[in-house]
Amino acid sequence: MTSTRFFRTSAAAWVAAVSLGCLAVAVAGQPANRLTIHADQPGPRISRFIYGQFAEHLGRCIYEGIWVGEDSPIPNTRGIRNDVVEALRRIKVPVLRWPGGCFADEYHWMDGIGPRDRRPARINSHWGGVLDNNHFGTHEFLDLCEQLGAEPYLAVNVGSGSVREMMDWIEYTTSDQDTPLVQLRRQNGRWEPWKIRFWGIGNESWGCGGSMRPEYYADIYRQYQEFVRNHGDNRIYKIACGASDANYRWTEVLMERVGHRMNGLSLHYYTVPSGRWSDKGSATRFGEAEWHATLRRALFMDELLTRHSAIMDRHDPRKRIGLLVDEWGVWHNVEPGTNPGFLYQQNTLRDALVAAATLNIFHHHADRVYMANIAQMVNVLQAMILTDGPRMVLTPTYHVFEMFVPHQDATFLPDDLECEDYVLGAERIPALSASASRDASGRIHLSLAHFRPDRPTELDCRIEGAPVRRVHGRVLTAPAMQAHNTFDAPDRVRPTAFSDFERTDGGLRVRLPAKSVVVLTIE
Repeated sequence: MTSTRFFRTSAAAWVAAVSLGCLAVAVAGQPANRLTIHADQPGPRISRFIYGQFAEHLGRCIYEGIWVGEDSPIPNTRGIRNDVVEALRRIKVPVLRWPGGCFADEYHWMDGIGPRDRRPARINSHWGGVLDNNHFGTHEFLDLCEQLGAEPYLAVNVGSGSVREMMDWIEYTTSDQDTPLVQLRRQNGRWEPWKIRFWGIGNESWGCGGSMRPEYYADIYRQYQEFVRNHGDNRIYKIACGASDANYRWTEVLMERVGHRMNGLSLHYYTVPSGRWSDKGSATRFGEAEWHATLRRALFMDELLTRHSAIMDRHDPRKRIGLLVDEWGVWHNVEPGTNPGFLYQQNTLRDALVAAATLNIFHHHADRVYMANIAQMVNVLQAMILTDGPRMVLTPTYHVFEMFVPHQDATFLPDDLECEDYVLGAERIPALSASASRDASGRIHLSLAHFRPDRPTELDCRIEGAPVRRVHGRVLTAPAMQAHNTFDAPDRVRPTAFSDFERTDGGLRVRLPAKSVVVLTIE
């Protein structure tokens, strides 16, 4: 994550619509929404890692949000709070990225091992200038991953670290040979090595990770990756630092110069409602203009993936290299009265619609997008969970991730969507977003997002190559666009059963509420 980033405003709703298979149509003056799911033409697997999370040493994400210490009155397991782990297990977190973000390029892993009372405190210069006591380090993070059942994704310090430091971290965590580093790990309580597949070589090296040019970073990456060692049967998936937003030149340079030396390439994109980093807009106080602008900017993700993928395709036509959107989400102004360096923001129904639309976009690019990590897991930016001391609340975004669990590792089913436009002033976006997949048991899961906040709509859905015998569904919506969950009212926005559909010849007709996310299971 970075505290400064350029933003390219795009009005390319048409590009987004076409690439998602969504075209505006009208019949006799009435909008017609039609979806055809090609169940007889299965596509690529939707990697479960698209549903990854990101936890940085930033604000109250790690300390209080995850780590409370073993002596805390908040119920915990080895210092990690139980309620947060239990909630995250329900959304089947597949991978967790740590320790940053910008924090990664000033983090030295040796500070975070050994007895906690002997670990040195360091200034977190990126996020609030607070002291980080390093009580949450490598062992604690990997313990968290094991409690979650998630794979770890470690970001290597390239900005202020060294090749030697990276090599030592890999050996310390993944080797089973009797070296001094392995002896140190065992002394610190872990006898067996961990399996750690995902290693990122730097973070935002174009910005907070070193302000590098792509040519310079390509050379640095070439050097670092040469010293990435596989120990035992651990096999490392090497991830190069990729572009911010629409910096297509960065992708071109990296793919041309070191594409054959990487397994994955990252991409970062944040949805900023106002389009201005100086005043991004309130998380909860907004009207329809801000609602529409936020969704329009979120849909720009499709254009980004299309164009970055096209560059990668030229250099890697077999799609060996994965595209990893390892930071994404909505970035609002911080909540009034909170530390501006802690990036604490509320999370409304609007954010849930952004999450649903973005995940649908990732599904449509499943042939190239291998991982995505929403920013961030707890108490920071578009979080799954907010905490206040012992209290915890699940956000609308959390509920979208929970509703979309059946898509993890399912087979993408291509679709054609014809839908009305949602027009506000001079701007227009598709009114609907959709994606479908088939799980291992043969059930089809259809996820729908309806963006219009003022009225419901109907969708005629035809399913080619699969019968429709039974259907059940769930919906996430609320009376107000600004609806959100609080510690005193934690269930204002939560999924409920949905049955406003009927079977038709070859499919079904769905009546979607205004501003809603619907997931249907079709058997």
